[in-house]
Amino acid sequence: MATALLVVDVQRDFCEGGALAVAGGAEVARRITGWVAAHRDRYEAVLATRDEHEDPGSHFAPPGQEPDYQETWPVHCVAGTPGAELHPDLAVSPDAVFSKGRWAPAYSGFDGSAPSGETLAEWLRGRGIEAVHVAGIATDYCVSATARDAKEAGLHTTVLADLTVGVDPERSAASLAALAEAGITITSSSEVDHVRP
Repeated sequence: MATALLVVDVQRDFCEGGALAVAGGAEVARRITGWVAAHRDRYEAVLATRDEHEDPGSHFAPPGQEPDYQETWPVHCVAGTPGAELHPDLAVSPDAVFSKGRWAPAYSGFDGSAPSGETLAEWLRGRGIEAVHVAGIATDYCVSATARDAKEAGLHTTVLADLTVGVDPERSAASLAALAEAGITITSSSEVDHVRP
């Protein structure tokens, strides 16, 4: 089964020192890099998604107001700034990068498009990809949304939980449980060879 690895939003602003840092983000970047270095031949493609905001409407908290960290957020991953770049510890040379959220809130990588204009779903379909492994940041937000959309797109979907990190541990655990209930496989990279479509 042709499989792609989707690396979700492993960006400077979502890792330590960034505008919307998730504790453990840089370590996840390094773990994903190590996984790809050891297992690149199992994937037809390695793809990355990223936030690339310019004016995403209500996604950013209005000036002078505190973000609620549910619907509104600090300014982050602004197009053309270092914070929007993939983290330097993510050394995986993606085959394509899909940017999302320029003009509106966007959590799923399937909301993104490549520089060619292809959406993630179009890119995968055009290359005969049937399954995806999902990794990245944050488990309880963009990883979860991307995995759900992958499943809805008809892809056999597996989340490599040890290659993700979440904002909130309890919310992340609940998100993974909900994904499993939706028919998405939740496993670790060390156990993924035991997963069967």
